[in-house]
Amino acid sequence: METLWIILAILGAAALAGITIYNRLVALRQNREQSFADINVQLKQRFDLIPNLVETVKGYAGHEKEVFENITKARAGIQSASNISERIAAENTLSRSMSLLYAVAENYPNLKADSMFQKLMAELSDIENKLAAARRFFNNATAELNTAIEQFPAVLFAAALGFKKEEFFEIPEKDRETMDKAPDVKFGS
Repeated sequence: METLWIILAILGAAALAGITIYNRLVALRQNREQSFADINVQLKQRFDLIPNLVETVKGYAGHEKEVFENITKARAGIQSASNISERIAAENTLSRSMSLLYAVAENYPNLKADSMFQKLMAELSDIENKLAAARRFFNNATAELNTAIEQFPAVLFAAALGFKKEEFFEIPEKDRETMDKAPDVKFGS
């Protein structure tokens, strides 16, 4: 009879450990999803600001058609993204396209002096700073989840419970230099 109690105690402890691990992984996954929702708020603000910025630039540099087409395609890619990985890739494409728009703007002093352009660039700079902070929080939440999945004893149960390592919001190496900082906003010429 004593052996039965020992076996039941071991099974009870294992079940309790399994429940605790599962609940922790669920909480970490929810934290990651919430942090991506915070990114989405900033991305939506940027997404909504871009058409105004493009129209302002078109007024001065209408012949830069390829840049505008790339931005339009990138925005369409964002709308068709169906999961976090696709959304991250689409956002990186849009950021590359926006870098080209900034380069075009540099060639037009009258555009840089335009008050609407300055206002839009200041708003965009603010959004990009908030986005960088949200991206850091998301990547931190992702790292915390991935670490918990790989730690013992969770590593024994995680896959069976439907948990897997998740992707970070990474910027491709070739784009890091231009995308890691908000666009420079210079008032006046």
